[in-house]
Amino acid sequence: MVPGAPARAPRRVGRLEPLGDALFQELQWVHRMIRRDLGTVRDLATATANGDASPSEVREGIDALKTDGPLWKLRINCLRYCRFVHSHHNAEDAMLFPALRAANPELGPVVDRLEADHRRVSDLLDAVEDSAGALAEEAGGEQRQAVAAALDDLADDLLEHLEFEEENVAETMTSMTAL
Repeated sequence: MVPGAPARAPRRVGRLEPLGDALFQELQWVHRMIRRDLGTVRDLATATANGDASPSEVREGIDALKTDGPLWKLRINCLRYCRFVHSHHNAEDAMLFPALRAANPELGPVVDRLEADHRRVSDLLDAVEDSAGALAEEAGGEQRQAVAAALDDLADDLLEHLEFEEENVAETMTSMTAL
């Protein structure tokens, strides 16, 4: 978190615009998919860490993710999930955040925090990728715990970030007429 960043975005009075509303609804949809699939992956990590699931059961669970959710239907597996979140955040950094700053300069501290969140989440995603990659080489208890811990750390920060973003950009975003 960025020290001094407001807990909530400054309110901007604006009317609901179709494009802005559609953009915000899409943002919420992507965030719901990220939350849902992160929950599934965390459950797998916990089962792995506790020794409740064999490596083949974990692999089956990850394979099921490939076919059960919209993001996974695009052939995104557990490690590609991290790449998807990286990509989503890179798009926000490059397109959405500059548009939010232009539409509502008072959002500057909020966007600063979101950008800092992205850098922190990026490091956590890298840790998940590294620990998941190592799990394929060694499925011992220590490595299982490392995957579970990395996913827990990611989930804590990422879920807080998603909620903060939705709460603080909604009003400005839904009143936007262009990116």
